[in-house]
Amino acid sequence: MSHLIRRWTTRAVACAVIAGGSGVVGAGAAPAASGGSAGVTAGTATSAGRAAAACHTPWGTGEKGRAPVTMGRGPISDVRAGRHACFDRLVIDIRGAVPRGAVNVEYVPVVYQDGTGDPVPLRGRAKLNVSLGHVVYDSRGRIVYAPKKSSELVRTGGFTSLRQVALAGSFEGVSTIGIGVTRRVPFRVVVLPGTRTSRVVIDVAHRP
Repeated sequence: MSHLIRRWTTRAVACAVIAGGSGVVGAGAAPAASGGSAGVTAGTATSAGRAAAACHTPWGTGEKGRAPVTMGRGPISDVRAGRHACFDRLVIDIRGAVPRGAVNVEYVPVVYQDGTGDPVPLRGRAKLNVSLGHVVYDSRGRIVYAPKKSSELVRTGGFTSLRQVALAGSFEGVSTIGIGVTRRVPFRVVVLPGTRTSRVVIDVAHRP
């Protein structure tokens, strides 16, 4: 992940923007990130405090994308998370291209399990439902992404906004990921296209 963060901080990245009910998000270069599992270095408490005071995250809390999502071809290959002074970041790796309309993210009262319709328990007072037109297996049915624990895709200890990230199923061409959030705060969604791997980036702000 560290090489990805360095690329983000040294040059602009071509972003495919997701249009949603409340407008367009995330055009331009992806922001620099800092801290822990996303391969970023942590700063001092003083610098972190200054950065938090300067946070500008006017992304809104409305739906990003449209449902139903467009079906893509490449499978999900990994899910990772990292901390920033102003937001927490979730990165979903996709093998190949992510077509326009293949991602939808919105706050919901309950995230439901694909197939069964059972509620997915998530820590936090707010819940984000992520729908992807990509599954965890390839065209031959071979599993590509097999997390050790579907209810804990990433470690969220020490994160400000992310409380839990769970795979709610991969069914009939669509995967659902539930994100437990401390409270309803702004978020944005950006697709970073790549030659072999594309990335769906979901940034969840620390403060309203």
